[in-house]
Amino acid sequence: MVKKKEFIVPYPENCRKRYSHTRIKNRIVDFKVQLEVFLKNRWYPIVRYDTAHGFAHRDIIHFDGRIEKIPLFLNNYNETLNFADTDIKMNWQLYLKRFLEEVKNHD
Repeated sequence: MVKKKEFIVPYPENCRKRYSHTRIKNRIVDFKVQLEVFLKNRWYPIVRYDTAHGFAHRDIIHFDGRIEKIPLFLNNYNETLNFADTDIKMNWQLYLKRFLEEVKNHD
């Protein structure tokens, strides 16, 4: 049985975590966990973990539109999703600081 789960977690400083995954039985088959900031009247993605393109990876998203794609090589998508969710919970302020510095230097 396929089960999909999606939700948004509000964070301080105009941030939120957008979370989604698809599970078959106890196995994650795809996911996306993304940190976003509301700035200049729109939501900007800052960092994203997902399984797009057929592999698990982290995208570091820059204000100028560049995206650094970093492959993740954990045992399975269950572990990778747990890692992604924990990383954003623990480091969201660092990701936000980096992004806001880029915004400041861009203006």
